[in-house]
Amino acid sequence: MSEEKVFPMTAEGRDKLQAELEDLITRQRPEITNRIQIARSYGDLSENSEYQSAKDEQAFVEGRILTLKKMIENAEIIDPNATAADVVSLGKTVTFKELPDEEPETYAIVGSTESDPLAGKISNESAMAVALLDKKVGDKVSVPLPSGESIDVEILKVEK
Repeated sequence: MSEEKVFPMTAEGRDKLQAELEDLITRQRPEITNRIQIARSYGDLSENSEYQSAKDEQAFVEGRILTLKKMIENAEIIDPNATAADVVSLGKTVTFKELPDEEPETYAIVGSTESDPLAGKISNESAMAVALLDKKVGDKVSVPLPSGESIDVEILKVEK
């Protein structure tokens, strides 16, 4: 039997997934069911675009519900206190700068399910996070780029 995939995430990330699941089940699913019933009343389903659209949306929502249930069921909640305060780990926020003298950047390192780089959250599976994990303030690390080159960064600060 294959082992279930574990989804590392913060408690906040799990709560967001739970809220999305709750919304899908209690609000969106009934709305779609209602739209399907209304569309059925229009008659011939073979040429009924409202019906087909609602059925497509229903399939998407049901798939998302299954995905969210699996992710929540297999969530591994990250404890940022499990490592020393100055060590980069999941659930912590790290400030670093590209060497020699770029502006500092700050990101929280989170599980892939809650990654949102524009909101300052990078996945623990990203090249940047992989290079930074388990390093300390003051460490200089090389981060591989997709082009095959790399950049050097210095860790300036680690916060919980």
